[in-house]
Amino acid sequence: SFSMVPVGGGTFTMGGTPEQGADALGGERPTRKITLSDYAISQTEVTQALWQTVMQEEPITHEGYNPNLPVTNVSWFDCQRFIHRLDSITNMPFRLPTEAEWEFAARGGNNSQEYRFAGSFIADSVAWILSNAGFRKHTVGEKIPNELGLYDMTGNVSEWCEDWYAPYQLGTEPNPK
Repeated sequence: SFSMVPVGGGTFTMGGTPEQGADALGGERPTRKITLSDYAISQTEVTQALWQTVMQEEPITHEGYNPNLPVTNVSWFDCQRFIHRLDSITNMPFRLPTEAEWEFAARGGNNSQEYRFAGSFIADSVAWILSNAGFRKHTVGEKIPNELGLYDMTGNVSEWCEDWYAPYQLGTEPNPK
């Protein structure tokens, strides 16, 4: 099983905002105002157990199967196949979030406290990162969630988005892809 968290639409500044400080990359500037419609996003990263249930095969891992670890070693195309099967199983439409949706959700959506990291000013409280992860993946949902109740939006493993990275344009853009 898994939980989807509703994210109310809103307007936010996307890109390297002041709270990111030196962590903001050059490609994250200039910032731009983005307006998004309502959507939902998974409360945690997709676990190996969910992947196995949907795909009917054990995910390929370097460290061996662990049902509570996030799935890794999958391509964007593998994710599309997973979503297609999940749609069929649940009879509901799913998709990866866009880059803008992912960033808005990571920042806490309309509940944002403008933290530097997704849910805190202290990375270790919300994220498995180089300084505390011990060079391994960790069980999803072990750290504190962000303002929307989403886990691991900073650290642990990388996530795929529906669209691709492109340089930011100036101006306001609704639901960019």
